[in-house]
Amino acid sequence: MAAVLGDALADGRLTPEEHEERITALYRARTLGELSVLTVDLLPPEAQPLRTDVRPVTAFFGSQVHAGRWVVPTRFSATAICANVTLDLREAVLQSNHVTLQVTVMAGTLTLIVPEGVRILMPASGVMASKKNQVPPSPDGPVIEITGLVTMGGVVAKSPKRPRRPWFRRRTANGG
Repeated sequence: MAAVLGDALADGRLTPEEHEERITALYRARTLGELSVLTVDLLPPEAQPLRTDVRPVTAFFGSQVHAGRWVVPTRFSATAICANVTLDLREAVLQSNHVTLQVTVMAGTLTLIVPEGVRILMPASGVMASKKNQVPPSPDGPVIEITGLVTMGGVVAKSPKRPRRPWFRRRTANGG
């Protein structure tokens, strides 16, 4: 989308101020609805840059990481069989404010990394399983509901760690 906005600026369809506003909105967007208005007047519907990838994320006896800027559909699935799956949603755009993640985890781990302000619900069933929600609750943010079955495995939802200063810099900053 940034490339579309850059092209529109280059050929005069956007002023520099409009371009700056839309680029700022692009990187702050948390849902697809917030993004769709940014290019609707610049391209015909079939040429819009955002497409929803509805393919399931699957790993068997290995690991799979899905990260970066991608559109998270309203319903999608992830499977980890004797494997680890990591879904990093920090740069992802949610198609709606309520997303359902259908999981199947058997002797594996599914890790969900979400930005601050996202609420996690975990009604998934578990047999000899662990479900950990380490995301601080947010009353008004988008909701990701994790459903499905976890057997002899785990599901972990967490926010990214805040960067910490090295101990030697903390000491000098405190005058010690």
